[in-house]
Amino acid sequence: MCPIKGCLDLAEKLGSDSLFLLIKILCRNTLHITNMSLVKLTIKGISYSQTQNGAYALILNEVDGDRKLPIVIGAFEAQSIAIALEKEIKPPRPLTHDLFKNFADRFDIVVKQVIIHKLVDGVFYSSIICERDKIEEIVDARTSDAIALALRFAAPIFTYKNILDKAGIYLKANPLETEKEDDANDILSTPETFGMEEESNQSGETYTKHSISELHELLESAVENEDYEKAAKIRDEISKREL
Repeated sequence: MCPIKGCLDLAEKLGSDSLFLLIKILCRNTLHITNMSLVKLTIKGISYSQTQNGAYALILNEVDGDRKLPIVIGAFEAQSIAIALEKEIKPPRPLTHDLFKNFADRFDIVVKQVIIHKLVDGVFYSSIICERDKIEEIVDARTSDAIALALRFAAPIFTYKNILDKAGIYLKANPLETEKEDDANDILSTPETFGMEEESNQSGETYTKHSISELHELLESAVENEDYEKAAKIRDEISKREL
């Protein structure tokens, strides 16, 4: 039996009108929260933001649907998320989100899930659901930080259906342009580069003339120097060679 319903029955038997009313309101609110539909999301990729200079667009994908949820994030958070997604690049020193993960592990704190729970004036608000000693706590966080931590804890990411209905977009609106838009999606599906293709072309630095062994040496050197943008480009070249 639901504990709230049990209290409701007890209050009704005791004839306490005020207590009955209070618990009834509580029960109604609890049922309302329970009935709010959560939608699971995955990370589609990261690209340059077309609306804000120096910012990036994090693209979240609806697991059981075709809608995408774009969220504007800062360059540091984009890099942190990209590194968490990239398995080959291991920073020699912990980034801020890695430090939080190490701290949480030391004190047996586990991130269970992240929920993007509110959208106000284009700003997404998120909560991190944590657990320690079987006690859950809810911590408010910026969405970019929450997702960076969710990746490090392998925690699922959710949002509410009404938020996805309001801010979700379809990238494949015209079936006749499927091939063209597939190419665009391929760009978004390489989050580890976090939109550095344009900068790479401008710098003129390419790695096509290097051998595989030289590329691995360059990759190791870039990681040691914490030049993750360069490391991502080198890793992409290695991936092309190994296909």
